[in-house]
Amino acid sequence: MNEICIRSWDELQKELFFDSWNEHLGRFRSRFAFRGLSDARYALETTLMRLGGDYATLERHLMRNFKKYAHHSAVESDSFWHWMARAQHFGLPTRLLDWTYSPFVAMHFATANICKFHLDGAIWAVNYVKAHELLPKLLLDKLIAEGANVFTVEMLTEIIHNQQELSALSRDHSMIFFEPPSMEQRIVNQFAFFSVMSDPQKPLCQCLREHPPIWRKIIIPAELKWEIRDKLDQANITERVLFPGLDGLSQWLRRHYSPKMAPGVCLPD
Repeated sequence: MNEICIRSWDELQKELFFDSWNEHLGRFRSRFAFRGLSDARYALETTLMRLGGDYATLERHLMRNFKKYAHHSAVESDSFWHWMARAQHFGLPTRLLDWTYSPFVAMHFATANICKFHLDGAIWAVNYVKAHELLPKLLLDKLIAEGANVFTVEMLTEIIHNQQELSALSRDHSMIFFEPPSMEQRIVNQFAFFSVMSDPQKPLCQCLREHPPIWRKIIIPAELKWEIRDKLDQANITERVLFPGLDGLSQWLRRHYSPKMAPGVCLPD
């Protein structure tokens, strides 16, 4: 079963740390990427997909204009991968999806929106090592040569130089996980990295359905969200930490001091 509905905080911990024992290292080292969603019905769609219309064609126009109007000091290297990571970080619709190595950070994003506490949430867990075993030989050989499990932007820049070369891999439906540069403290604190599909029109969900052994979806019932949220707050997994700055502080305080309202009811902005 790829979908697991948990019934308690303890059961959630068990499922999130499932298969994390590494026999070779003799250590607990998970190989899963986690993504928390406040609504279990949400698909693994990129912001580019959610733009709608002929979004695949619009992608190059979005990136071209982002590079044109953004100051070149915004990126540490004038490469396709640096620009795309920076664009995603600042909210431009891209083909990237945000993930975290931390199951607790994923739990935060599944329970941060108290307006959706009447809905079941979900945490997706994808084994990025097994996902990368499906890559074309050129990419897989690069990982092996580096002794790495996840790409860096520097590694990808050596192999794929532009959007056209990435799209050329689309016949393989390549699913790539890579770490962005530590451009801001928020990326570091969120233990964040990205996934990218070589074909911007193929949802990651579809690719995962074709490879059941590499993923799991953990459903968080709505009735457990308050308990999980309160325990995360006590563990200091909050907006104040994950979004350093006054905006994160304000988000945390607003949520922390919001009354426990009727299901589906929220305070006005």
